[in-house]
Amino acid sequence: MKRRDFLKTATGTAAVLAAPHVVRAQGAGVLKFVPQADLAVLDPVYVTAYVTRNHAFLVYDTLYGIDATYQPQPQMVEGHVIENDGKLWTLTLRDGLLFHDGQKVLARDAVASIKRWAARDVTFGSSLMAVTDELSAPSDKQIRFRLKKPFPMLPLALGHGSNTMLPIMPERFAATPGSQQVTEMVGSGPYRFLAGERVAGSLAVYRRFEGYVPRSSGVPSFIAGPKIATIERIEWHTIPDAATAAAALQAGEVHWWEQPTTDVLPLLRKNPAITTEVIDRAGNIGWLRVNNLYPPFDNPAIKHAVLGAINQADFMQAAAGTDPQMWRTGAGVFPPGTPLAN
Repeated sequence: MKRRDFLKTATGTAAVLAAPHVVRAQGAGVLKFVPQADLAVLDPVYVTAYVTRNHAFLVYDTLYGIDATYQPQPQMVEGHVIENDGKLWTLTLRDGLLFHDGQKVLARDAVASIKRWAARDVTFGSSLMAVTDELSAPSDKQIRFRLKKPFPMLPLALGHGSNTMLPIMPERFAATPGSQQVTEMVGSGPYRFLAGERVAGSLAVYRRFEGYVPRSSGVPSFIAGPKIATIERIEWHTIPDAATAAAALQAGEVHWWEQPTTDVLPLLRKNPAITTEVIDRAGNIGWLRVNNLYPPFDNPAIKHAVLGAINQADFMQAAAGTDPQMWRTGAGVFPPGTPLAN
């Protein structure tokens, strides 16, 4: 399996791939996957759980997608035109976009989806809408932003891959307030969610959407580029107990375990039929947050002293074990290796 086959982002959890034999042949077969947690909520706008975000990238598509260098690339859009000194953006949808119910994806679907997402995303979404005078769909294929001032990060806002990603859904579902969960999954992504086969706490199933048309240009990279659905059916098997999941993997009952615990990794690595791999190189940042409202941490000098006394490696070993391949030190506010790392 390649990184493109299951999408992770720069701010996602540190993941490990353990997969013996994934499919029988290219373009066919079943992938039995053990996710990091049970898929309790389906709507990625309603909740920020990463397991829901991962589910959403199978079912929904996005207007843009970031590549391995964290740069946004067109995904559902063919491209965009910027006018009026950066204050007028016109995005044009590419041909061949269909929802899983067979209806064409229209610009008004995207506009409604953006508005629903922005009302819940307190970072990019709210920042973008704060500088937006008008968001409209002047035609079935065009999305138009009239801005109060330039917002160069507009494609990144619409295409970032974190747990507040922007899923494009039909207008009738996007009209649902973000505080209310959408439970019927109709997206335009490469896989359909099979609601009839879902078993809460145990199983979620996806089948390749034959009406999906990947981008005709670009290179698969992170969540950008053509999304080629090579596997016909994907089954998510929730196995909370690490020992049970490890046994299932070694017996070939499942193919991929997203996040093996550190105590079973040495056992898995000894098995020649299993490959372990760090999927998300950016990883997951841990924070030590002090209460600066009360002494002694209301004194900046005390906080600086604490910072100098902390050894990041000690905390990493406690959280992720002694294998240095599973963690990194020297982290600042942003993950090492990302554009804003300091």
